[in-house]
Amino acid sequence: MDAVVLDLEDAVGPKEKESARDAVRGWLAEKPPGRMAVVRINPLTGDHGVADLKVAAGADALLLPKVEGAADLTAARLLAGSKPLWAMIETPAAVLHVAEIAAGAAALMMGANDLLKDMGGRQRPDRTNLHYAMAALVTAARAHDCLALDATWNDISDAAGFAADCALGRDFGFDGKTLIHPSQIEPARAAFAPSAEDIAEAQALLDEFDKPENRNKGVIAFRGRMVERLHAELARRLLDEGA
Repeated sequence: MDAVVLDLEDAVGPKEKESARDAVRGWLAEKPPGRMAVVRINPLTGDHGVADLKVAAGADALLLPKVEGAADLTAARLLAGSKPLWAMIETPAAVLHVAEIAAGAAALMMGANDLLKDMGGRQRPDRTNLHYAMAALVTAARAHDCLALDATWNDISDAAGFAADCALGRDFGFDGKTLIHPSQIEPARAAFAPSAEDIAEAQALLDEFDKPENRNKGVIAFRGRMVERLHAELARRLLDEGA
């Protein structure tokens, strides 16, 4: 499912916070039916977080910035009630504590720009300097059954680079990607949704396991490679996603 993230944090200057809250309040009041809305608030320990929280009452989820451990989620929960909490993983401390954060969050979102800044690193097209953090985030999300959302791609003029970045995130196991421009929506959907070829391959694999001679086998030969029952489970999951 797609979601709109209404940002009250980094995208809003200090003197624009109140007008941004008014804009978010108005958008939420007229939110189209079926559209999921997530509001990224300012840190609750700062000057704007509590005011943001009141404005976000009509949102479907809250996105918390600079989450660094379970205590941050516990504090937010006291104010947010039962509303789902999404956590930005954008500091070294967050990466080190990502499992405990995942245990209390509905979604984890990779914040590569802030993380690289704190690491003292530089942007790389292949993101090799972020692979540890990416793997840690996805692994924690899978262990605690929450969404894993990949970081933004900053260069909106580089369509080929964006496509490669989406493919990398998909290969790591992310469920989707955070976007900053409308031109990125369709390419991201295509990257994270099963292709027609993927669906056909998955169906053929399941059909092969369903043959009478293969129904009780744990491993079979399929199109020149050995596949196990776990591959059949993955194929069925892919078909469910593409349905």
